[in-house]
Amino acid sequence: MQFYFKVGISYLRFMIKVVLLGAGNVAYHLAKAFKLSSNINFVQHYRRNNKNDAYFELDIPKTDDLNELKIADIYIIAINDDAVTSLSKQLNLTQGLVLHTSGSLPLSALQCENNKGVFYPLQTFSKEQTVDFKSVAINIEVAHKKDFDLLERFAKSISNYVYEIDSFQREKLHVAAVFANNFSNHMFKIAKDICDEHNISFDILKPLIKETAEKIQNIDPKQAQTGPAKRNDQSIIKKHLEQVSGEQKEIYNIITESIINNN
Repeated sequence: MQFYFKVGISYLRFMIKVVLLGAGNVAYHLAKAFKLSSNINFVQHYRRNNKNDAYFELDIPKTDDLNELKIADIYIIAINDDAVTSLSKQLNLTQGLVLHTSGSLPLSALQCENNKGVFYPLQTFSKEQTVDFKSVAINIEVAHKKDFDLLERFAKSISNYVYEIDSFQREKLHVAAVFANNFSNHMFKIAKDICDEHNISFDILKPLIKETAEKIQNIDPKQAQTGPAKRNDQSIIKKHLEQVSGEQKEIYNIITESIINNN
């Protein structure tokens, strides 16, 4: 999809000029998405040093000086949460919409004079794993309603799933994402530890993990729940607890009790 403004009887294509600030995992995937979009003009990449330059396109102008930022419609800060406020305070821009990409920070974390917003892509990112940004849920918020159309167009230029989420909702969404992604991944790690300890290939569990993730695309997670805790099968639960110890036993007990209580 391309965007046009009507001028007389003709239409002028509106390329959204973007400056990206950051060089971590989120910035890496955003940079790739920007390059693939026909509606985005990726005009500059700011990073503190050139350590990760090899991961980014060589033809994008780069700078390590905030005073040299080019004029753009959008400046998107994709850095660690604890550095967002500090960096935003250093911006000396006369125009443009400044965004951060954090799920846990409020919009007010941006302490610059510009119009402000949030562009939160809800996904797990690593440089080693390819991500189809068209399928990533992007959650947006603006301080001033007049900036919403620009931010929405920008988000829809790289994703098919764009949601208007305010700072309070985004904070709760981030907690939910930790349960859905980070905690579930830790469960996979524990499962692999048990397999490794007993010389069992973790690959045996991968079809089960895949089916579990695919099932909830069509079924409510509560209805999809199976297992001894769902059945309140105390004999199996007791047998499992005898086979684990320490932290694994504690986690098993907590999760089992939660499932039983939510039946």
